[in-house]
Amino acid sequence: MKLTEKELLQVTGGATLSATMINAIVKGVDIVLDIGRSLGTAIRRLGDQKTCPY
Repeated sequence: MKLTEKELLQVTGGATLSATMINAIVKGVDIVLDIGRSLGTAIRRLGDQKTCPY
């Protein structure tokens, strides 16, 4: 089945970068950075022996 030239011009599609997608990516990066900060702080406190014994 072949499409006519008029039908081919009406074909739409493709990926778009919407505000929702950008927002989700930014939140994902924020989560990764927060995890990294928390992990770094925990490692530093363990290395400095500045943890609460209880």
